[in-house]
Amino acid sequence: MSPIEVARKLAGFGKTEEACRAYVLALATIPGPDPDEKMEAAMYILQFEGEYRAAYTAFLELYRDGHYKEDAWNIMTEAFYLPNEKLLRSRYENNVKQLRKYPYLFRNDFPEFEELPIKFYPFDDSSYVPYDAGAERFEDMVDPGEQVIHRNFFKNLENPLLAEEVYSQYELEYLNDNVRHSEYVGRENHIYLHYKSWGEFCSYLQVLNFRKLLIDKKLVFLIEDEISRYPIDFEAQYGIDYSTFPIKPLGIREMNRLIWHTQLSYHNGGDFFNEVFDGHPNILSYMPVMNEDMEKTMEDLRATLDDARSVQEIMEVFNNGEWDNLDMIRELYLMRDRTDKDIMVAICFRSKMYLNTLDPAARIVPAIFFQPHFGYNHVLLRGDDMGRAVMSSEQYETVRKSAVFRKFKYIKSFTPMRRITTSYGASIRFMWGSHQASLEEDDIFPVADEIVDRLLLRGYLVDEEQRALRDGVIVRFEDAKLNPAATFHALAEFLDVPYAESMTKCTLMGVTTNAMLDQEVYGFDTAAVYKTYDEFCCDAERCWLEYFLRDAYEYYGYDFKYYDGGPVDEERVLGWLEHFDKIDYYLLESNRAYHIDAVKKLRKEKAEAGEAVEYTATVEEEAEESLAEFMQIVKDRRERLARILLKGLKFVNEQGRPLKFMPKLELDPALLEQPLYH
Repeated sequence: MSPIEVARKLAGFGKTEEACRAYVLALATIPGPDPDEKMEAAMYILQFEGEYRAAYTAFLELYRDGHYKEDAWNIMTEAFYLPNEKLLRSRYENNVKQLRKYPYLFRNDFPEFEELPIKFYPFDDSSYVPYDAGAERFEDMVDPGEQVIHRNFFKNLENPLLAEEVYSQYELEYLNDNVRHSEYVGRENHIYLHYKSWGEFCSYLQVLNFRKLLIDKKLVFLIEDEISRYPIDFEAQYGIDYSTFPIKPLGIREMNRLIWHTQLSYHNGGDFFNEVFDGHPNILSYMPVMNEDMEKTMEDLRATLDDARSVQEIMEVFNNGEWDNLDMIRELYLMRDRTDKDIMVAICFRSKMYLNTLDPAARIVPAIFFQPHFGYNHVLLRGDDMGRAVMSSEQYETVRKSAVFRKFKYIKSFTPMRRITTSYGASIRFMWGSHQASLEEDDIFPVADEIVDRLLLRGYLVDEEQRALRDGVIVRFEDAKLNPAATFHALAEFLDVPYAESMTKCTLMGVTTNAMLDQEVYGFDTAAVYKTYDEFCCDAERCWLEYFLRDAYEYYGYDFKYYDGGPVDEERVLGWLEHFDKIDYYLLESNRAYHIDAVKKLRKEKAEAGEAVEYTATVEEEAEESLAEFMQIVKDRRERLARILLKGLKFVNEQGRPLKFMPKLELDPALLEQPLYH
């Protein structure tokens, strides 16, 4: 029985709620219902208050396909437009009222609401489908409040900003918030907005809100051929000579733009990206920091500010050579409504080391470049009864709830990705080196079961409800090394900063890394691309990784080097598991020392507590027993994870919403220096 037949049967029994769900399912099937069935389903869903968006979409498709065109338009108008017309009219009239008295809009012939050429049919609380009455055509859906910056507005800062056809509320606020006042930078610095059609501009006043945007008088509207007035000579036309104004230092509340350099996993070349963005004139590159350390620093600063009784006292506390930006400390102290975000901004501005490459007269407010580390990324994964893998992460919950991330209004994120088997081998090498160094200390650092952690750390899959990751991209490490010009031009464009000369070299606080760091590979050297770390990983481990992370390989353009692409069942997976020679060796050896140390400490504690214990096994023997139990737990965990993932690579969050791939940064073919890496 087809979904539409099921829906009809349920409707016949009077089970309207179940019938609505069945009709929604019928609309979603491929191939979908014919036009008659689609109209039937949409009408039933609408009549019995089912999922209205499914009905809306069905009516829209019918209209566009030329089926029941008049009926579909009438129903959409009656059900979706007219109930919202009063709000649309009110918003239009309020905008017109504000714009009529605005000095930098040079037209005043606003049409009556009924004469507007475009109507907006609300789809949900934020999205609309515009209807062009003259062409009798529904256009593509728009969401003026979508929290994504789609353009490289700040590509060239030589002249005042000129932007075409900006109909996004979020982008308009972004420009208003991030372009500094002309009076602050000592030169003409208005935001010129060019609209090619007066009628279209007026129509969009139904879904935009200009009231707060007009307060600072930063915007200049140029309609149609008024583009010839760009840029306006404000001294000649308005008697304002901005060159007489001194450069104003940045204020804490001006900073509202964050570039979050996120961790996919370990050893993906993150330091290389930090070194490229260091020294950018429009980016404040704060050093990579453990998230818990930043929180502790913020907590200490907050307590000091709260305890101080006067400006003089707070200045005496911080006038100790550790804080270079005392003006910002004073500003922060005088804020009685200061937030965690304000405190973080002040910390980022504390040292001249991070400020000496910023352009003090820049037209825009700098973005804060922030890379918090979480140490061990703890991810939980379980299977559900639909064959999906349900994922959750303590670290991403921390970010989601963070007052700092919530208070930054504009967040762009990028995540470096390196060939997974290469990154895995580099991580094992690092952990083994850390373990050997820890043997000289009291706290032994064992190697982790990275072969499992890699399957859990799927940071390339994002929850669209996670605002901090909504406007993000994956950047391949190999692209950055082999095609740096194309990669960093594209990344600068995505992050909405100019491509600067500083991005052609690797520095730390403005000084080249060759002079500051002791590394195997410096700058744009491509050697790291071709490393395989054979001493630290074997082919069985690499096959496991490539197969269970094949979604990432396929989406981000990596060819398999070890997995042959053939069918995989539980028997083949167990065969791989039996030959995890490298990871098992490093786990055993590093955890042997850890378990021996743990047994020694336990026996010592018992002795100091006065317990008389007669041991039948040596320290080494007891440690070996414990180690064997540990390795069995490790192997059982691997098998459980494999069985979940053998059902398919379908990942959802805890609410059952599918996780989606973070987009890959696409490069301009004209800028490629050599073929793309695969």
